[in-house]
Amino acid sequence: MSSAIDPALHAPARLQIAAVLARVTKAEFAVLKDVTGVSDSVLSKHLAALSEAGYVKLSKAARDGRQRTWASLTRSGAKAFKSHMAALQELAAAAEQAIAAE
Repeated sequence: MSSAIDPALHAPARLQIAAVLARVTKAEFAVLKDVTGVSDSVLSKHLAALSEAGYVKLSKAARDGRQRTWASLTRSGAKAFKSHMAALQELAAAAEQAIAAE
């Protein structure tokens, strides 16, 4: 296997966050909460971990009279997500070959 599983992206909610952010310029906290199905505090922890890894940039802005948080994938985050997905695809392909050989 040439690509490696990225521990920062391996948690299901983090992988979902990265998958959403890979398709858009930025996403609001509420959207990511809906996609992942986790609580505010859990999502905040996942976003903080991704931010600390340098994979996500967080910004805050007032909208409709409320402070809102937006997340966007950084270049290194996009590269890490692509590599992580390649590793998962390689793992799935290897498993399929092993099953077929039985």
